[in-house]
Amino acid sequence: MKQKIHQTRDIRQYAIYMVLAASVCFATGGLFMKLIPWNALAINGARNVIAAVVIGLYIFFTHHKLRFNLTVAVGAVSMAGVTTCYAIANKLTTAGNTIILQYTAPVWIMVMVYLFFGKKPGKTGIIALLIVFIGILCFFFEGLSTGKWLGDAIALLSGIFYAGVFMLNSFEKGDALSSVFFGQLLCGICLSPLVLKETDFSLPVLLAVFFLGAVQVGLAYIFFTTGTKYIDPLTASIINALEPILNPVLVGIFYGEKLGTLSLIGAVIVLCGILYYEVESGGQVQ
Repeated sequence: MKQKIHQTRDIRQYAIYMVLAASVCFATGGLFMKLIPWNALAINGARNVIAAVVIGLYIFFTHHKLRFNLTVAVGAVSMAGVTTCYAIANKLTTAGNTIILQYTAPVWIMVMVYLFFGKKPGKTGIIALLIVFIGILCFFFEGLSTGKWLGDAIALLSGIFYAGVFMLNSFEKGDALSSVFFGQLLCGICLSPLVLKETDFSLPVLLAVFFLGAVQVGLAYIFFTTGTKYIDPLTASIINALEPILNPVLVGIFYGEKLGTLSLIGAVIVLCGILYYEVESGGQVQ
């Protein structure tokens, strides 16, 4: 019995490390998106082609059986949605705004758990929702004054899709790795032709695109789908808190982009809302 408990703890610890590793890889996206002088959709198309190859090789060598059903298809659309919205938002607003608004995913997970599993959010969940909503309003009030409100809105939509990605392993017929692969393939096929309209194919740009595809998307989602097999989606999204902290820090250091005052306040409020939810709920949907 004790051995089984230790094995369970070891598996959970392994899963946490996997999600943390994914977060570090994800966090590099804001910086490299800013450094590549291409259209956002062209960047997303190119990086997803590379990512699909990386994931495809992983599937081949691990003998993972690909699935395709309605649940996997919805997951693939969620995957395509989050990468596309993230890429567009990064070009229209700050990297900090993009990642913080994407990080509202735990709130949308609560909503999805209610919609798909009929579990209503409790008092803790409702309070967390209100706190996060106040933080989101801060972003949009600043966005109206700076003209970046559209980027903020798309970043928020990215958070909704991101919640769907976290839910991939929660459904009986779901298969996260299959959804990720097909989602990347979808983006790659539809968007990569836009690369032909670009003019800057210098070595630094090509290396940055390759890094985005191979590491920031491909390797990151291998870590991510592995980790989320063994921990619930809400806990995984909380562990992923490293990403919204590290992402704007990297962009600030290497690109010189800073959050606006009101956005910074909104970021603190959003993170406080998510942290409150995790502490009060103990990682369980409430």
